[in-house]
Amino acid sequence: MDREQAAQRIKQLSVELEHHNHLYYVEAKPVITDQDFDFLMKELEALEKEFPDFASPNSPARRVGGDLTKEFPAVAHRWPMLSLSNCYNREEVQEFVQRIERAHGPTTFTMELKYDGVAISLNYRNGELVRGVTRGDGEKGEDITANIRTIRTIPLRLRGKPPLELEARGEILMGIREFEKLNEQRANDGEERFANPRNTTAGTLKLQDPTTVAKRGLQIFIYDLYTDELPFRSHFDNIRQCGEWGFRTPDPKKRFIARAAGIEAILEFLSHWEQARHDLPFAMDGVVIKVDDLGIREELGLRAKSPRWAIAY
Repeated sequence: MDREQAAQRIKQLSVELEHHNHLYYVEAKPVITDQDFDFLMKELEALEKEFPDFASPNSPARRVGGDLTKEFPAVAHRWPMLSLSNCYNREEVQEFVQRIERAHGPTTFTMELKYDGVAISLNYRNGELVRGVTRGDGEKGEDITANIRTIRTIPLRLRGKPPLELEARGEILMGIREFEKLNEQRANDGEERFANPRNTTAGTLKLQDPTTVAKRGLQIFIYDLYTDELPFRSHFDNIRQCGEWGFRTPDPKKRFIARAAGIEAILEFLSHWEQARHDLPFAMDGVVIKVDDLGIREELGLRAKSPRWAIAY
């Protein structure tokens, strides 16, 4: 195989493997066997070893790990990663809704699960993942791109025609089953058990060896999108668009996300998840309520550390 043929085959295999990765990990609808997937992966690994100058940083082969990361440099966020104001009872939720509707009339809200994980900023250029950055202090975080590439629910290349540059934000978490398996293995090895999935996720993302990160089964849900020209003026619709580009987004059919007007619908969503939260395969620690219309958000503005258009319950 000459160099031109190798470059073409590497590109073809990369696209095919990412497609099957998305079907398996994001949509849970695989169309090939694990054995067939491994066969394609081994072919890609062999070609990239023979022709290393054609190997992309976003090659599917990088998902299994790579060189040790000696440091995680600080990176400034283009858009600050703000905190959320908390409320602890339904009266405060009603006050939040009433305050907004007094100023803007009947308003549509998006309700989402508040995942108990670690916030991350994913930066893409020309449809390719270029950087994954922790929240940090909200103004700047740490570049953990090498570890981010190992998480199979994070696309290395986007589908369709995304903006030239975009930033998707999400919550990285460890499923309850994966956490229990990891602790069982640690107990068998005579090591101390980890305390909880969230702390384990945070620690895993800071490991120097991406190969270890790849083995821990981390996953992500996208909850926000930033770009110079957003496709829609609706937060709900922008999250749905992220799904079209290949991101793992909350499923409306499972009520992980919903859009509604009026306090009654919001309170019903809260009641549902107060009962159903223990049936989830991952940990959640509440619900986030956001104004859906981006124009109203702009009018409401921000506090020093949190937006006026969202609360966490």
